Amino acid sequence: MKSLSTPYPLSQNQVDYFQTNRFIKLKDVFDADTLAYYNEVISKQVEKMNTTITKLDERDTYGKAFLQLFNLWRENDEVKEFVFSKRLAKLATDLMQVEGVRMYHDQALFKEGGGGITPWHADQYYWPLSSDKTITAWIPLQAVPKEMGPLEFSAGSHEIIEGRDLKIGDDSEIFIDEKLRITNFEHIIEPFDLGEISFHSGWVFHRAGANITEQIRKVMTIIYMDKNMILQNPENKNQENDWHTWCTGAKVGQVIDTELNPILY
Repeated sequence: MKSLSTPYPLSQNQVDYFQTNRFIKLKDVFDADTLAYYNEVISKQVEKMNTTITKLDERDTYGKAFLQLFNLWRENDEVKEFVFSKRLAKLATDLMQVEGVRMYHDQALFKEGGGGITPWHADQYYWPLSSDKTITAWIPLQAVPKEMGPLEFSAGSHEIIEGRDLKIGDDSEIFIDEKLRITNFEHIIEPFDLGEISFHSGWVFHRAGANITEQIRKVMTIIYMDKNMILQNPENKNQENDWHTWCTGAKVGQVIDTELNPILY
């Protein structure tokens, strides 16, 4: 519990790096014992909640990318301890340079052995949120070598408008890849050491490679938003669905202050 609550030493250079590139990787955020404990807790909860029975080779590109389970914090008090970590929430707050953050939702992303790519995309396509003050903590529950499909970032690509209107899938992989090829944005694809996590903003383009190992790449993610985030009119059906799923009871034009969106820092 101490490792979940004590502040992580973040430098001004790291804050500046995030503000410029809209992603950052941070080493030694959690120790091996903490990760081993929550790896077991989260893995058991994923197994309990998972209803996917379709064979991997029979799924579409999105389905092959990972098993995706949402809001585990609502189902398991031990997972809630992890998701409500003050250390993580303070990092999100400081990187975004806001007064505090709320929960948008959590999700477990377990890329099975032999699982396919996660196509290029920007998360905020799905979110009916009025500003870009959003950030996702991507927390591997084990080390992630390149063979397991770590996140790849296009540094600074939040400046690109084209491609923001594409949901994740084959079309986004092709279009955004072609668009990024003609830009000068640096692509960062590196393994994650044990205890290393990343944060990325809602509009930065990112993807992940296939998992060519026989092990499951286990990742827990937490999506944070500015505690003063206002709900905007949905711009597509996915945003409308997110409104009614993750912001139930919130009203357009008002701060998203619901039971599902508690202030975490």
